[in-house]
Amino acid sequence: MMDLAVSGRTIDAYRALPAAQPAPLVLVVHEIFGLAPHIREVCDRFAAEGFVAVGPDLFTGELAALMTPENIQKGRAFLQTLTPEDFRDPARVARRLEEQPPDSRPAARALFRVLQPETRRGFAQDLALAMGALRKDPAVDPTRTGAVGFCMGGTLVGLLATLDPKLTAGVIFYGESPPDPDLPKVHARLLGLYGGEDHRITDTIPAFAQRMAALGKPFDYHVYPGAQHAFFNDSRAPTYHAEAARDAWPRTLNFLREAFR
Repeated sequence: MMDLAVSGRTIDAYRALPAAQPAPLVLVVHEIFGLAPHIREVCDRFAAEGFVAVGPDLFTGELAALMTPENIQKGRAFLQTLTPEDFRDPARVARRLEEQPPDSRPAARALFRVLQPETRRGFAQDLALAMGALRKDPAVDPTRTGAVGFCMGGTLVGLLATLDPKLTAGVIFYGESPPDPDLPKVHARLLGLYGGEDHRITDTIPAFAQRMAALGKPFDYHVYPGAQHAFFNDSRAPTYHAEAARDAWPRTLNFLREAFR
């Protein structure tokens, strides 16, 4: 474990080092479940392949106690009761929250907060500051730095690519694409990996690819038929798709190695 100083706070992070250093850096950005054992295992896998891998815990601090798997499930149950009109009106959400059982309110508030665009942009800014600090690490080759993110973390990798002009490459596992107005700021090569059954995300990707191509921004993507959201996470049996995960790993490694040449 290590500490990373970001915007006005210090966050925890897990670091895995390769045998040979300095080496390219891969920032491994977690899902909504935080710095779970699965993410640490992914860091270890990257280190075994010759990368410095760092997994920051974006929930360090007040969110850490709230963003437990049980609370996340409670929060999701609440969010599924909200209409699109509710999401556009914070006052309506606040009223709906007060209707929840008292023991469910903190979790629902925390999850709703994490899902807000301003919170995610703040997390992405934290990641950009972390990247700047990590490029000074003697174990890191500062000219070859990338990021790989899953679900929420995939969304954050896309945002990071708009904030960090020194980012070499980013891999988005089933995350949302960056906002259109920010796309001209992307300088990194991007790879997207998506589940064919994850329609909320995957159905938006062809249009995103067209916009990136029109801007001359390098973006490749692959869709795995039959795979759901979170298909890479082998700790979550309901959504894990072994065939897709087995293909996605070498595809990710090859993409990063090509980008880091």
